[in-house]
Amino acid sequence: MLPFQSYVNISFFEPPAFLMTGIPGLEAIHGWLAIPFSSMYTVALPGNWLILLAVKRTPSLHQPMYYFLSMLALTDAGLTLSTMPTTLAVLWFDYRLIGFNVCLVQMFFLRSFSVAESSVLLAMSFDHFVAISNPLCYAAVLTNNVIIRIGLAIVTRATMSLFSIPFLLKRLNYCPGKILLSHSFCFHADVMKQACADIKVNILYGLYVVLSTVGVDSLLIVLSYIFILYTVIGLASPRERIQALNTCVSHISAVLVFYIPVIGVSMIHRFGRYLPHIVHALVAYVYLVVPPVLNPIIYSMKSKPIREAMLKVLRGKGQG
Repeated sequence: MLPFQSYVNISFFEPPAFLMTGIPGLEAIHGWLAIPFSSMYTVALPGNWLILLAVKRTPSLHQPMYYFLSMLALTDAGLTLSTMPTTLAVLWFDYRLIGFNVCLVQMFFLRSFSVAESSVLLAMSFDHFVAISNPLCYAAVLTNNVIIRIGLAIVTRATMSLFSIPFLLKRLNYCPGKILLSHSFCFHADVMKQACADIKVNILYGLYVVLSTVGVDSLLIVLSYIFILYTVIGLASPRERIQALNTCVSHISAVLVFYIPVIGVSMIHRFGRYLPHIVHALVAYVYLVVPPVLNPIIYSMKSKPIREAMLKVLRGKGQG
């Protein structure tokens, strides 16, 4: 490798690869940490694929709410597959190298699946609102064609909102001595901080993406639940109110599991520069690893039809 001084006169430098840190300060016990991470991935991937198979093989689940749940499971599986290879490579084998272009691809899919999950949670809140406020028109409003269009809109939104970020990072001049990432995967904020250039455009665009996707979605979800509560309060009996609210428990749990870490990551990257690196790492892992693990557990526990369908699949009795 050429000494650092030999890079001084080069006007533009793009690193061939980055070094991933894993969990800063805990490198000595990465092998032990690999066990719980492997366990979580083992729960996340089969759990979400099991939901997809359960909905596909059970005709009684061919309803809008379960189609949206399938979309959530698909985004969770994608999010898991985006982080799993590099995370386990760092923790199990101490393989910390990731190519620059591979890093950008991973970052794109991480952010795209995150935006898609936010959009799916918003669609699910709309589904609950229609089901509670106007149950007689539920099937007429959320037809199969409408659900397909919503799914296509979610994919298009996630792709187009993140499409420019890899190119914005490619145009930057990077510091030869700064190739160490803070995680075992590629974050936009983490990568752009390695540049020896003005990153104001990257910061502003990243903020725009967060506000226009996750920010807008979270506000609309809150608004939808305000309307849901208003509708529930108008129901005749307390039993009807409890039944209506009980249908929303799983979705509310999924929203909290996703949005609390997202807000934490955004706040820490922008305002927590003096916090220990391990705090940044742990919040990022909670954001990317925990929701795909918990969502199948939440829905299998709270939804009897999903739980029974999943058990049928496991027993090999699902209908083709």
